[in-house]
Amino acid sequence: MPTAAPGRWFTREWFQQAFENPLIRGGLTIGLGIVLGNLIGFVRVAVTAYLLGTHSLADTLAVAIGPIDTVNSVLINTMIFAFVPMLTRQQGRERAVLLRRASQLFVPIFVALTGSIIIFAPLLIRVLGPGLDPAYVPAAVNVLRITAISTLTAGVAALYSVLLFIERRFGPTAFYQASLNLFTVVSALLLWRVLGIYAFAVGYTAGSCVQLAVVYFASRSSWRALLADQSEVDAANEVVGHETAELLAKPGAFLVYAGLLAMNVLVTRAFATQAGTGMAAAFDYCMRCVNVVIAYLVSPVSNTLLPEIARLRSERRGAEAVRLMERTIGIAGALAIASLLAGIVLREPLIALLFQRGNFTAQSTELVSAVFLGFAPSLVGLSLLELMSRSMFAMDRRRLPVLVAAIPVTVNLALSEALRVFWPGLAARPEFIAGGASAGLLVAFVTLFVVNHQTRGELAVEARAVR
Repeated sequence: MPTAAPGRWFTREWFQQAFENPLIRGGLTIGLGIVLGNLIGFVRVAVTAYLLGTHSLADTLAVAIGPIDTVNSVLINTMIFAFVPMLTRQQGRERAVLLRRASQLFVPIFVALTGSIIIFAPLLIRVLGPGLDPAYVPAAVNVLRITAISTLTAGVAALYSVLLFIERRFGPTAFYQASLNLFTVVSALLLWRVLGIYAFAVGYTAGSCVQLAVVYFASRSSWRALLADQSEVDAANEVVGHETAELLAKPGAFLVYAGLLAMNVLVTRAFATQAGTGMAAAFDYCMRCVNVVIAYLVSPVSNTLLPEIARLRSERRGAEAVRLMERTIGIAGALAIASLLAGIVLREPLIALLFQRGNFTAQSTELVSAVFLGFAPSLVGLSLLELMSRSMFAMDRRRLPVLVAAIPVTVNLALSEALRVFWPGLAARPEFIAGGASAGLLVAFVTLFVVNHQTRGELAVEARAVR
């Protein structure tokens, strides 16, 4: 951290030292990427609202692009979260071997996943949007197939980004979401009259391809330097089975965790398509608004909290790590609750201000505001669950977060099905569409907090035994 003489804070020299600090510079770069991504993301949502409103075409776009958004996010977070710590601990030949082997393992997986989505797109749309108007199902299938290409490019880009993160070169990786949203907006505005709804899919995929090109060229020299000696490539191909298993196991735990949380969203969107026209689109608008707040609550805090927790755990100070995590959760919880209350009170004027123009009418504002009531509590549950789970991953305690991640979708399915069977009138009301999703996240966080809190004493005993 920058230092200064007493009484001389925030001088020119102080700022110079601050910006020379790689952690501060990296944090500012990532923060700028989050800000730009969210600002352009709001423009993307506003353009979608203007052109599609809450009609069946909007449901089509939500059902087709929404799941791809979720899958790509899971892949990127899994690659970075799993491999950056692993490769940071390696140097030279060992790093080259692991990085090469990771690419050999996961690129075919990304290809297979993309191909599977393209081939089984009709079946996937029936599962993801069971209540979608049959007249719009072919369009949803085509949009899903076009955007599926972005899954391959996002996964490969994440592998290049791992190397950039290790070198603390955050600039090329920080603007992924901004690139995605910018190209989607430009394509939608320029090609709407020619391609219709497919303009969104073409722009989305183009943005993902551009981001892959950016990180590829930014990391090309590092890859070449790392794998310059052919013997390094040969060594990578000789990695034995248990190392391959380890490469799959570490990201596998986070992938299962993130995938289970993603299922909560996919199930909610599927139920929404059965509740009536515009419900899936309304849920998507709400989800994007809530995710902006969650990004600001989770990303900055986790970027500073996780290294400290990992350090305390490595020093056998697990009880202190748990106390630090719980104090941070308390602060983040207060901010999340304040954001929740403000969002509920101001939801209608804010939604009208952001989206009410073009095909997004006053009725659309009313519908989205009603759906927001049920989904808004997820802001608290998801942000705190994510913070706590990532902290536990940093402490190398992966099993409990993975198990707890199954709770949201389980509670969501149970509550939604109970409403549909016993109170079908309530199940169709927009206020209850996302109620199961929110309840499941809150139950999961409380469960994780209580169980983890009970382990503080065990960690303290473990630390005393080591000493």
